[in-house]
Amino acid sequence: MTLITNLAVAANTLVCGASEGIGLALCSQLLARDDVRQVFAVSRQANHSAGLEALARQHGRRLIRINCDARYEKSLEKLTRHIGATCECLHLVISTLGVLHDAPARAEKKLAQLDLASLQASFVTNSFAPILLLKHLFPLLLHQPTTFAALSARVGSISDNRLGGWYSYRASKAALNQLLRTASIELKRLNPASTVLALHPGTTATRLSQPFQANVPPDKLFAPAFAAQCILELIARHGPAHSGTFWAWDHQPVAW
Repeated sequence: MTLITNLAVAANTLVCGASEGIGLALCSQLLARDDVRQVFAVSRQANHSAGLEALARQHGRRLIRINCDARYEKSLEKLTRHIGATCECLHLVISTLGVLHDAPARAEKKLAQLDLASLQASFVTNSFAPILLLKHLFPLLLHQPTTFAALSARVGSISDNRLGGWYSYRASKAALNQLLRTASIELKRLNPASTVLALHPGTTATRLSQPFQANVPPDKLFAPAFAAQCILELIARHGPAHSGTFWAWDHQPVAW
């Protein structure tokens, strides 16, 4: 299965949030493919990640590690300059950025637990950072078939919200979905071969979900490698005709 619909060359790819969990698994699987030219592995600690260091020893110059905190535009500006000096375009960008319970963000159970610091932290990482990543990489996505995919979450679906709770996380993922939908319209006008996707990877055994894993049935708690495989399959199966849509790991659409 091809990585990107109608892409005839080996792909330049970028994973943001690459140092652990799903992001690291995505880097590993992309580097194992013959149709991938190089992988830009971006995270706050890309050059200090043991997992990325192991991949670098195995794949050499095909893996380019870049330290970047996507919550800050100066870092994103520097990232874009770095990539632009290396290649003319990107064919695939995947954002795995997300926060649920790292202070000051928290998984609130009731209104009384809400505070401004938690709301701001959730929105900065879950909503603002992915769309600002797209903003700054935008010039590199205007040529050839290209896909920008960001990890959202089913709990960001407004119509699917039946349990309540997790105010900041739910709202910030819903905001991400709207931002991606809006960006897909603009990008398609400039590059009809572009695709923007919101993807729900399922509950995955990562640091983000760790405090809540005891409540997840074993068959519904996925390994990062499985989640990464599902994400790449979704990207391969959804091209420009699906731009601006929201999909779950099992290939089912998610209602807004």
